[in-house]
Amino acid sequence: MKGRLTYYSSTGALAILFLFPLLWSSYSSVRTSHGFGLDNYVNMVRYGEGIEHYLINTIVVSALTVAGTLLVSVLGGYAFGRFTFPGKNLLFLVTLAILTVPYPTILIPLYVLLGWLHLQNSLVGLALVLVMFQLPFGIYLMRNSFEAVPRELEEAALVDGAGAFTAMLRVSLPIVLPGVVTVALFAFLTSWNEYLAPLIFLNDGSKYTLPVMLVNIRYASYNIIDFGALQAGVVVAMVPCLLVYLALQRFYVSGLVTGALRG
Repeated sequence: MKGRLTYYSSTGALAILFLFPLLWSSYSSVRTSHGFGLDNYVNMVRYGEGIEHYLINTIVVSALTVAGTLLVSVLGGYAFGRFTFPGKNLLFLVTLAILTVPYPTILIPLYVLLGWLHLQNSLVGLALVLVMFQLPFGIYLMRNSFEAVPRELEEAALVDGAGAFTAMLRVSLPIVLPGVVTVALFAFLTSWNEYLAPLIFLNDGSKYTLPVMLVNIRYASYNIIDFGALQAGVVVAMVPCLLVYLALQRFYVSGLVTGALRG
């Protein structure tokens, strides 16, 4: 009984600790000089190009990042997990080595590279950069997920006349769905909240994403900061993340456990 009480007390304290900033932002977003209301949200909506414009930019970048990450991670993870080819282990180590490179140190080379590809100041170019940084984790997790699937299941499909890609798509992919969802969730949360990369790669204010827009509110002209509008923007930015995480939580936990056990 004492151990259970200690467990619930400690977990409850941690929950309050993590929830407090979210609750405070929500409270501050509806608090005005005259009491409570939606004035802060009205001011936030009217800022710059309009909140809907920055939301659309963020949604586009997030959707492209998730799609690109899933495509390369699933195919790459399946190749590393199922096939044998020259330089396989070396290529896998090189892919993971991206994690050891400090993120800010390669932003300038990437900026030059996007210039050569005519993708500077482009949401597509920004998404490609974010995909690159998601690939090490995504490929690692998908490789482990595919290796957890018994080969006999795919071999039965191959005997029935299916190709390797069809066997992967119809047999293995539904089984590794938790891993796929985990990769997608990480890619979405990272791209949705990314600030530094959009600030570097986007020169046109009309293409800014939501995090950059919120920082612009924070550093307003003449040092006049509308904290209420800022908190309203924070609430708008965090709601999609909370909803997506809560909806996919069971897949997320299962996917991480599978990757950890096979790693």
